[in-house]
Amino acid sequence: MAVLVALGAFLMTLAGGWTAQRVTDRRHLVLGLAGGLMLGVVGLDLLPEALRAAGTEVFGVPAALLLFVAGFLLAHLAERLLADLPRDPHSARTEEDQAAAHGGGAPDGRVPEVGLTAAAAMVGHSAMDGVAIGAAFQVGGGMGASVALAVVAHDFADGFNTYTITSLYGNARRRAVAMLFADAAAPVLGAASTLFFVLPEPLLGGYLGLFGGVLLYLAAAEILPEAHHEHPARSTLLCTVAGAAFIWLVVGLAG
Repeated sequence: MAVLVALGAFLMTLAGGWTAQRVTDRRHLVLGLAGGLMLGVVGLDLLPEALRAAGTEVFGVPAALLLFVAGFLLAHLAERLLADLPRDPHSARTEEDQAAAHGGGAPDGRVPEVGLTAAAAMVGHSAMDGVAIGAAFQVGGGMGASVALAVVAHDFADGFNTYTITSLYGNARRRAVAMLFADAAAPVLGAASTLFFVLPEPLLGGYLGLFGGVLLYLAAAEILPEAHHEHPARSTLLCTVAGAAFIWLVVGLAG
């Protein structure tokens, strides 16, 4: 049952990525919406669940919040390290990669590997979404249905963000599509894996906290500043607010 429900997440992820591809002429609106969706997922979905599941405190601070800060710092460190790597424009293997290396890539010298790393983190998160669905069904059908509703609904945002993040850092379209399909398949594989084990709740909570920190860094330090860089319009701000409000609606309906 859990695997069948996870197929809904597969379809919603692809729908989100398809939407991101079709609005390239309104890139600032896409980025504004993506930033709002990511902010909403972190503040209204991931962190509350992480705090509930992790439970324990370390030196007076909830473990989930410590991992949240660690995730933020790790994302910042990873970006800085990758940005400082020497880049050889002659190392591109395809015409698309060569175009990216000679000015067709990401703005402001962003490194494509950062986008791929961020997208890979999204894939890992989606796999854990599938694990969460499977684990919930281990508890009971009602719990499984509730978790599945939340996962399927916000996987639209996951697909949207995966494609947007990969493209934002100058990766070729084929790479963005490949990461999108990997992100779509991840919940199905995650749900299938729970047929063989039971995931400890504190471990799940810690992971959600860590991933929340990574997402917040990407939203606050990369996505939203880029959205307002060339088009500081009210419509972009409204898209950000709408993205966060949408996640609020999803969380409320799932609760």
